[in-house]
Amino acid sequence: MTSPILVTGGTGTLGRLVVSRLRDAGADVRVLSRKSRPAENGIAYVTGDLAKDQGIGPAVEGVRALVHCASDKKGDADATRNLVRAAEKAGVAHVVYISIVGVEDVSFGYFKSKLESERVVTESGLPWTLLRVTQFYDFILDGAKKARKLPLVPVPSGFRVQPIDPEEVAVRLAELALDKPAGRVRDLVGPQATDAVAMIRAYLKAVHKGSPVVPVWMPGIGKIRSGGLLPKGPRDGYDTARVTWEEFLAARLG
Repeated sequence: MTSPILVTGGTGTLGRLVVSRLRDAGADVRVLSRKSRPAENGIAYVTGDLAKDQGIGPAVEGVRALVHCASDKKGDADATRNLVRAAEKAGVAHVVYISIVGVEDVSFGYFKSKLESERVVTESGLPWTLLRVTQFYDFILDGAKKARKLPLVPVPSGFRVQPIDPEEVAVRLAELALDKPAGRVRDLVGPQATDAVAMIRAYLKAVHKGSPVVPVWMPGIGKIRSGGLLPKGPRDGYDTARVTWEEFLAARLG
């Protein structure tokens, strides 16, 4: 029997997809969850809290690799430190970390915390793999669903992104977790560079909602307007996903 792979954040948007892909590949999967829940579909759940440094030791004990998908707007770096510390004690052989394309350029708030978490992983004594990806379609869809109820839909102008279907991210993370530590791997980005205004308009068209979209200037996002969240360098320097926003919407809304 092979040692399990631990997934933190395994019940979240990305984590549950990673768990599913690992199970499809025949891996023994363990999930760290803040809420106690019984094993199901061959997946073991271990109760623990990264932020409070509780239950992490039993979660990492005996695992061959861990995929760190858990994330929070506050305390992300400290939670990663707690996880890495426990993983080092347990002798975990591979840590896979998911981060954000452009995180070193858009260095405020959540992005700053993600960059610090990267450093925690890469400067640890653990073998590691780091994958940076662009924003998830799901996050944009969540905002769009709320916005559709408004008679006028205000959207930040110039909010430039190249988002991606998290299903494709999950496939890549599962592949990395099942392989050897590889350090910083090629970024994975969405198929189309666009902006929030165009994406919201495409969503409203897909749901047959005629509310006008109003571009609104938003302070503090100058780095995003200048392309900070977009992939850098030539196109052959990163991997590009296939599923477009329109295809994603058709699958989710159909």
